[in-house]
Amino acid sequence: MSAPSPQELVERALEASRSDHCIAIARVTSSANLRWANNTLTTNGVMQGITVTVIAFVDSGEGTAAGSVTGTAATADQVLRLVEAADAAAAASRPAEDAATLVDGAAAEDWHEPPAETSIDVYADFAPALGESFRRATAADRILYGFVDHDMTTTYLGSTTGLRRRHVQPTGHWGCTGKSSDLRSSAWVGGATRDFRDVDAAAMDAELERRLGWASNTVDLPAGRYDTILPPTAVADLMIYAYWVSAARTAHEGQSVYARPGGGTRIGERISRRPVHVYSDPAYDPLQAMPFLVAPASGETASVFDNGLPLARTDWVREGKLSALVQTRETAVLTGQPVTPQVDNLVVEVEGATGGLDDLVRGIERGLLVTCLWYIREVDPQSLLLTGLTRDGVYLVEGGEITGAVNNFRFNESPIDLLDRFVGASATVPSFSREWGDYFPRTATPALRVPDFNMSTVSQAQ
Repeated sequence: MSAPSPQELVERALEASRSDHCIAIARVTSSANLRWANNTLTTNGVMQGITVTVIAFVDSGEGTAAGSVTGTAATADQVLRLVEAADAAAAASRPAEDAATLVDGAAAEDWHEPPAETSIDVYADFAPALGESFRRATAADRILYGFVDHDMTTTYLGSTTGLRRRHVQPTGHWGCTGKSSDLRSSAWVGGATRDFRDVDAAAMDAELERRLGWASNTVDLPAGRYDTILPPTAVADLMIYAYWVSAARTAHEGQSVYARPGGGTRIGERISRRPVHVYSDPAYDPLQAMPFLVAPASGETASVFDNGLPLARTDWVREGKLSALVQTRETAVLTGQPVTPQVDNLVVEVEGATGGLDDLVRGIERGLLVTCLWYIREVDPQSLLLTGLTRDGVYLVEGGEITGAVNNFRFNESPIDLLDRFVGASATVPSFSREWGDYFPRTATPALRVPDFNMSTVSQAQ
């Protein structure tokens, strides 16, 4: 017998639930990857998987309780066990504070379409070019290490209110570290893609060669505040964190940088003197994301009751003013603001900004160019002070030219403060966060020049 389709698993869950209402979410993932080290391909693989989330809702005179259970489920029996667990969890729970009427609707036109798949063929052009890069690197005493991954995730969302939604999300990312043969210097480049047609292995290797060339001269610098250029990947590192902590409830309760002193949120306040725009848009090309909300569990930024809500462009910061925070239907009532759910992409733009990273470098008399950041952690939620380390290339800029590599640093900075302090920006381009890209790969950001970036201590990290 053939295995049930994901749509059949969703329908089976909805039929089997004994609760008053039920939502079922099936996610089918197909992925292909390549990994290399020491200028040699080491592994490759293709994987497939399916998970099902069952959310049960039980009404009572006091309100509606919810119970959510997620697990691997490829058969009807496995789905039934998830349904039983979700029904039991809802029956044992107290009424939910975020309770709301479930979203209703009909079946989308593509509901009956099968899941999308990827294969190793997605690297048909990239892999041969990568092999040529290995040969070039070996001849030049450089060593390449890296990883590429491509996923096709198909989500099916159904509810007992008649809602049926389907979405296919292609996600790819690539990253390569180049090292000198003595392992004394390293450089990293990486990015996100939907299909690897826009990934040039030769260009990737050429940029690594250029950066390792900069490191032929090394300079030790002390901690301090430096005129610093943050490339798009480092801006993404910081702004993703600022987005993740932008829950309206947390701000309303006075527990985040978006809280207004004395009560309420800072929505409407100017947080930057610069014409900065920060927004999410599921239709933004090439960062297209799911156009409806999928919430397997309730939390600060999502509610299971809101599953299926349509998503559209949301301006989080408009012309330097905070214009929205992440709102569920519950918190929208609490704060008196529109419902603005989280969207799975983020765009940062500076009005009027043009040019690229090299143009910003030419404007620096003496300062630093950072490659990327890592091990980012929150120090103070009230100011969103973050700490972390630089990684795989910090370069000295003198007279508008890169003259060498310098040691790594620990930094202490708030991305909200940086939005107000930067003095230069490039055009916005698709970017990939070195720290968070595996979890949030769809970003477009500019490079930013910060005149006094705080390199708080020297790091011994290599």
